[in-house]
Amino acid sequence: MPSAYVDFVLDALGDWHKVTSRRMFGGYGLYCQGLMFALIIDETLYFKADDSNRAAFEQAGCAPFVYLVKGKPVALSYWQVPPDLFDDSDQLGQWAQKAYQVALRAQELKRAAQSKKTILFQ
Repeated sequence: MPSAYVDFVLDALGDWHKVTSRRMFGGYGLYCQGLMFALIIDETLYFKADDSNRAAFEQAGCAPFVYLVKGKPVALSYWQVPPDLFDDSDQLGQWAQKAYQVALRAQELKRAAQSKKTILFQ
């Protein structure tokens, strides 16, 4: 059962698109049309980022999600969403759309890499 915070985020993103959640790794993955574009860990929302939108997160003073592996920090390509975006559903939707586009590009790159492997091993 999702937490109240997950329900709050899903409701806030509802003006942008239908978003679903799945429990994972002590948090939740957020999905749009079956593609994960965000995650919630410790009641903090993170959007997927790459070179196309990372600067906006940096300018807002946000940081990537970091976890420890064998005592060493590992940063994921998910960045904390500025809390003030929840005050403006249009802005939140724009940031969510950019994160979704990042997820689409990552998926396309992964498929292209898998296709190359298939061709090499035939």
